[in-house]
Amino acid sequence: MKYALWKYPIHTLAYGFGTGLIPVAPGTFGCLVGIALFWFLAPLGAGAYAGIVLTLFVAGIFICGQTARDMGAIDPGFVVYDEIVGFLVAMYLMPREWRWIAAGFVVFRIFDVWIPFPIQAAEEIGEIGTAIMADDIIAGVYTLVILQIARMVHTKFVRRV
Repeated sequence: MKYALWKYPIHTLAYGFGTGLIPVAPGTFGCLVGIALFWFLAPLGAGAYAGIVLTLFVAGIFICGQTARDMGAIDPGFVVYDEIVGFLVAMYLMPREWRWIAAGFVVFRIFDVWIPFPIQAAEEIGEIGTAIMADDIIAGVYTLVILQIARMVHTKFVRRV
């Protein structure tokens, strides 16, 4: 089994470069990889950022699906690539400031663990790779909406002082 975990290079991506193999809270540690990626992608323009995240999403359908099939699992906890991409969705158009990154991390993890509707339904759709990716993308969109509202409120009321 240990050899199978590293049999193919895509497994390294699926495991978030090994963070998914941490025995406690692998999704949380996988999000840390998402933070690092966000730090480097945030300075890009909105179009480039969206294009890269879309490419990562499409690749993730294959990466997560193939790794899950190789491990004989439906949505293994050690596959955290979906959390990484979901976090990047959550941070779209957000400033590269630690308070927003921390807020995005906390809110995204809440949605990812809580799994409100329709995130649960997304886990049941389509092919295994699509299902693995879909729930975290929806959690990312929920987080994005909350962060953008918070940012608008902050800009309108808090920054004025």
